[in-house]
Amino acid sequence: QVQLVESGGGLVQAGGSLRLSCAASGSVSSINAMGWYRQAPGKQRELVATIRSSGSTRYADSVKGRFTISRDNAKNTVYLQMNSLKPEDTAVYYCNLRKGIINTNDYWGQGTQVTVSS
Repeated sequence: QVQLVESGGGLVQAGGSLRLSCAASGSVSSINAMGWYRQAPGKQRELVATIRSSGSTRYADSVKGRFTISRDNAKNTVYLQMNSLKPEDTAVYYCNLRKGIINTNDYWGQGTQVTVSS
């Protein structure tokens, strides 16, 4: 089993910054990628950013240039630095860990609320 513990959410004014952290524990071998997804009220969960074990990253177009994902492999922790936040970034942010390449398993954190006021 994999446990994901998120931290760093909160309330911030537009233009501000937040840093999310997600620490993985348990069966953390064979990690393919870690990342962040978000879900706003009434909307589907969407990808924000992911980082593979190789270090390659992927971002949603809406956050490119504002958000940066990074990873500490030794600590099995992934970070999301969010700058120039906008009200439309308001959502519950979920940490994701994917194991395997062909047969994959996804694990999710409990979610952390990010609220950006205008």
